[in-house]
Amino acid sequence: MGIVNIDDDLHDQVRGASKVSFRSINAQAAYWIKVGMLCETNPTLSFNDIIKRELSSAGVSAQPLAVIEA
Repeated sequence: MGIVNIDDDLHDQVRGASKVSFRSINAQAAYWIKVGMLCETNPTLSFNDIIKRELSSAGVSAQPLAVIEA
């Protein structure tokens, strides 16, 4: 493990996102790095497709929500 230097603005963004996601600052940064790498190496897949694939490979089967019309 090493130290990564990022500008203060990005650090503030990571800190804010980590609170919303209930992750540590380091875990949030690692998540963004992993998702960014997956997006760059799989440019034909959408973000949702990538997340669905990662969840599936971890054994998570999320059921789609039913659409309720008002």
